[in-house]
Amino acid sequence: MRTRVELLCVLALVIGAGCGSTPADPGREIRIVGSDTMLELDRRLAEAYMGQHPGETVRVEGGGSGVGIEALIDGRAEIAAASRPLTSVEVTALYDRLGTLGVRFLLARDALSVYLNAANPVHDLSLDELRRLFSGSIESWSQIGGAPSRVVVVVRPPTSGTHRFFRDRVLAGEPYAPDALAAPTTRSVLDAVRLEPGAIGYGGVAYRLDDVVHAAVDGVAPTADSVRRGRYPLSRYLVYYTAAPPTGLTRRFIDWCLNEDGQRVVAEVGYIPLWERGR
Repeated sequence: MRTRVELLCVLALVIGAGCGSTPADPGREIRIVGSDTMLELDRRLAEAYMGQHPGETVRVEGGGSGVGIEALIDGRAEIAAASRPLTSVEVTALYDRLGTLGVRFLLARDALSVYLNAANPVHDLSLDELRRLFSGSIESWSQIGGAPSRVVVVVRPPTSGTHRFFRDRVLAGEPYAPDALAAPTTRSVLDAVRLEPGAIGYGGVAYRLDDVVHAAVDGVAPTADSVRRGRYPLSRYLVYYTAAPPTGLTRRFIDWCLNEDGQRVVAEVGYIPLWERGR
């Protein structure tokens, strides 16, 4: 079993996700900043779009939904990628700075997965069990039918939209366990869960790793079908925000993401397109 020190070392490895902060050319270049959950999706969409539109550049940076929204408000990004709604504070800041309330574009759907080590015999959790696990009131897996091993809670940092979504939906706004480990990226959450048999974390359904199980919640697996049917309880939209109705390259790129080509990329990455293929 890995020690807590080893896990902390793993969680300290942050992969640079962006480029420099030089402002983009609004005519031929735009920048997307935000959600780590959406980072791979944003990159793949940008690559596919640029492959079809030579001479137009879409730059992608991560950092979390909060970082992306802040960049949008400050004028350092044309698009903020987010896995949660804007807060009232962010809406106020957007209006005070730019005189707008922002525009939201639904991009894809996500089944927010609960990650467990494959060696953990517990593969199905109720929402109440999730609340007690992530709040710290369940300290051993033996309390819910698992092995007598310590529960190691792994969460995303507060700048992450996933951190806020999970806390609001599962913990009803209450705090995470005081000894929870904060992982800087979704990939590092997976790495921590893979290394520690007693670990539990969360992240986008598109993120996969050997030896990590995507648990069922209330008996429902996180699949495209269960999300579309409204059965999986932790589903959400992944969205793009612009400060105002987009024009030029920003408009062209968003329109492309919402058409058949863009939604095909959504499915290829592992998220759920806005409509079933073939419709």
